[in-house]
Amino acid sequence: MIQRLLWMSTLICAAFSVYGADLPQYGSKQHLGVATCASGVCHGSVRARTSSPVAQNEYVIWSRRDRHRISYNTLLTDESKSIARKMGLPNAHEAQICLDCHADNVAENLRGEQFQVNDGIGCEGCHGGGETYISTHVDEASERADNVAAGLYPTDDVRARAKLCLSCHLGTGKKMASHDIMGAGHPRLSFELDTFGALQPAHYAIDEDYREGKWSGSSIEVWAIGQVETSRHTLTLIKERLNAKGLFPELALFDCHACHHQMSDQRWSKSSWNDQPPGRVRLNDSSFIMLFAIAEVLQPGLDKQLQTAVRQLHTAVASDSSINDRISRLMSLLDQVDARINGEDLMKKSPQLVGTIVNMAVSGSENDYVSAEQAIMAVELLLDTSGLRTKYADWLDALYKTLEDEDKFRPGRFARVMRQYDG
Repeated sequence: MIQRLLWMSTLICAAFSVYGADLPQYGSKQHLGVATCASGVCHGSVRARTSSPVAQNEYVIWSRRDRHRISYNTLLTDESKSIARKMGLPNAHEAQICLDCHADNVAENLRGEQFQVNDGIGCEGCHGGGETYISTHVDEASERADNVAAGLYPTDDVRARAKLCLSCHLGTGKKMASHDIMGAGHPRLSFELDTFGALQPAHYAIDEDYREGKWSGSSIEVWAIGQVETSRHTLTLIKERLNAKGLFPELALFDCHACHHQMSDQRWSKSSWNDQPPGRVRLNDSSFIMLFAIAEVLQPGLDKQLQTAVRQLHTAVASDSSINDRISRLMSLLDQVDARINGEDLMKKSPQLVGTIVNMAVSGSENDYVSAEQAIMAVELLLDTSGLRTKYADWLDALYKTLEDEDKFRPGRFARVMRQYDG
């Protein structure tokens, strides 16, 4: 258990470093500031209340326990100062490239009187500028659609939530923890929608009132849809940012561990679906690998089509040929997977999904760190939703131990531990 907690803590720290104007950062509504939400009669109650549809202690939960609260403070650390210095920036806490993901970095003309950028990622950083909906969202006669139309971002919608989270935890055409930034010392990014959501303290309860007006799916649905959205997001980034001017493409889109290891560490191994030879820099395709498992369970044969399409994308990138056709093909297949997810009771498929992910690891399909990372987050949430997490706690601890040092990750060891699963 300790190994898992340490690993998760490292992962969240590494992740803190969407396209379209509908994201809160790029919306047209003024951001009034966290202080406008912090009143004891609004969202600043010390204790949860039962007299209203919401607990009204959301601000207290965020300010005391949510890591988004301290995202700006990260820019004041010695590590961030070092990154800024290497990037040729005066500092990190005023650099737009840093504030874009470590704060609610809206345009100056959209900052209200009580807005403070050093609040980090506050209420409006996720829920949208409150200029209009701050009055309507407390009106019992106001429908949720009215509030969304007034600027409230629909974080309950899992696809909209994924788009929002991925805008920082992966990047967009406008902002990204690029290879240059990572070269200066920024941690590698990693993300999985359900796991990262569960690791933050919930400031809402999915009760009957919530379900009446908002989307509320299971953790497995959030995980599966999150994998689809991450893959879509990745493909969009590849299309927009891979072919940047210069000798090298945007290397942040590739698997860091394909290059970053000692020369004596000969860790390359052949994959059943990626036929690129040794020495090639591989795209980070970890979200696609989880989709192989989802597709195999929900529509046998679709997984093979996905594998072929991803293999062709790797080949197109390696040969510097046109990738647009490959991306379009993959986008079409993602739509098919998404449609299957919407039509299935994934809870009933949970044991089969775990078995498929385990079999993929044993066969060598999860032989790099980023794939193993996604696999372990997947099997834990799948076992948890099935009520089997306690039964397999020792096995999960052993799995996390194989990932505790990414520089010493050994695919064979990971596969051997995976093989011990007896479900």
